[in-house]
Amino acid sequence: MTCYPRPDKRPDVSFYGFHHCEFLCGNAKQAADWMCLRMGFQKIAYKGLETGSRDFCSHVVRQNKITFCFTSPLNPEPTFESKFIAVHGDAVRDIAMRVDDAQKIYKNAVDRGAKGVRPPKEYKDKFGTVIMASLQTYGDTIHTLIQYKNYKGPFLPGFESVDSNQDPLSKELGQVGLEIIDHCVGNQPDGKMVEVANWYSKMLDFHQFWSVDDTIVNTEYSALRSIVMCDFDRVVKLPLNEPASGSKKR
Repeated sequence: MTCYPRPDKRPDVSFYGFHHCEFLCGNAKQAADWMCLRMGFQKIAYKGLETGSRDFCSHVVRQNKITFCFTSPLNPEPTFESKFIAVHGDAVRDIAMRVDDAQKIYKNAVDRGAKGVRPPKEYKDKFGTVIMASLQTYGDTIHTLIQYKNYKGPFLPGFESVDSNQDPLSKELGQVGLEIIDHCVGNQPDGKMVEVANWYSKMLDFHQFWSVDDTIVNTEYSALRSIVMCDFDRVVKLPLNEPASGSKKR
């Protein structure tokens, strides 16, 4: 195991941590309910037909500083989202991060060769304004950069607040003691881990926090290598894993 020092120079932008993880699901309501019933989350926000969203419904749950958004497409026509679910099942599409300057981080990354998914745009409702922009990272995963401008809403503009007490079980079940998203793992094909780690270094000014190789993490049948990338303040940690051969020779 190797630990790495923090860079001497702070980048000119800052990351404040994970904002939320968005899962694309076949049944967003069922997935959100399971997290509430089994893992102690509470529903906090909703977007769907009732709020004017005709293409997607999203159920947002929270426990302390952990926020998950579960989204399902509403229409039968094939879309990227429906194809994503067909390939991956219910899975994380977006690892969203809270930042100080979404436009600057997005521009820096695109200028360095990153693929933009959604350019910076202001979103407003009665609770205030946020700026959001999205970048493509490994596979079908994206990172949405979220900058608050005095925003005080339950989740993001376009979502309506949900009273968790509407669920009769919410008072009885309570939380289970989960506090924060410590890290989000991105599993890579063999030989791609370093390439993706270099992407974070080049595009987002992340640095290596920690690494192990297959001499440390191995069993008779399997092994892995891992590099953990993080921002300067080490509040966003992204382990990148790749498989390796186990100690048993076939």
